[in-house]
Amino acid sequence: MEQSYGSLQDTVVLNNGVHMPRFGFGTVFIEEPLITWALQQGFRNIDTATDYANEGEVGKAVRNCGLKRSEVFVTTKVWNSSQGYEKTLQAFELSRKTMDLEYIDLYLIHWPCPDYDLYIDTWKAMEKLYKDGYIRAIGVSNFFPEWIERIRQECEILPMVNQVEYNPFYQQTEIRDYCRANGIQMEAYSPMAHGRVGDSFVIQQIAQKYGKNGNQIAARFLYQENICLIPRSTKKERILSNADIFDFCLTPEEMGMIYGLSTPFGRKGMDPYTFHELKNLKEQIAEREAREKAQKEHK
Repeated sequence: MEQSYGSLQDTVVLNNGVHMPRFGFGTVFIEEPLITWALQQGFRNIDTATDYANEGEVGKAVRNCGLKRSEVFVTTKVWNSSQGYEKTLQAFELSRKTMDLEYIDLYLIHWPCPDYDLYIDTWKAMEKLYKDGYIRAIGVSNFFPEWIERIRQECEILPMVNQVEYNPFYQQTEIRDYCRANGIQMEAYSPMAHGRVGDSFVIQQIAQKYGKNGNQIAARFLYQENICLIPRSTKKERILSNADIFDFCLTPEEMGMIYGLSTPFGRKGMDPYTFHELKNLKEQIAEREAREKAQKEHK
């Protein structure tokens, strides 16, 4: 009988007692049919955001997948342009109505936007929504310890989750250690470094030993670090492959080898200190396409 080293149904317990699935599915620009399919394959943690412009698709998938609402963990996020107390309350209600869900499992501040200095007011609005029962857990995304410390000092509730860019090439150990010390669950986006993990000789060697690929080694590394992860793909075979990590276990020596791959220059996403975009992703893409079209016409 083949030994099992965990499962897709495994959960972590947040600091308020809520169970959160450890292995999720990122849904940027993904539509309902694929999200429904992922849920039917066993995924239970679905990550979206106002910025992704697909909250309605996520809501449809939750209703159409054949599972009880309590069996699906839904995360969404407040976008930068909606920060502030009243605007956050309005943004949340719009998200909830768009998804047509009675409650949201996890609501995050998407980016700190420190130059705007609104994340404290935003957090206080989220505390109200949490106390009123509309959200089961509240957290942050892309937050460094200094900003969480300010929440601790000026607000009532400590974040339950901090979702950040985290993968073998960019292990944000300062944030990881702070979150562990304070009972905050880490969650990783871009956990496979956009597929680049397979380029590493170290990861290639480990993958060869277990008959796995680079993405699977990266996912297993995070799983053993007790960091939740939300890989994204639009290909069904890759979605399933990314989660095929429960038939092997990395040794302490192999974990150490992967620890050694991290560099301060591994970030591929935006810098939380400087990112304060107000337009959502679709608006940004539309603007870029318009600029490119204008440049071609000018030539």
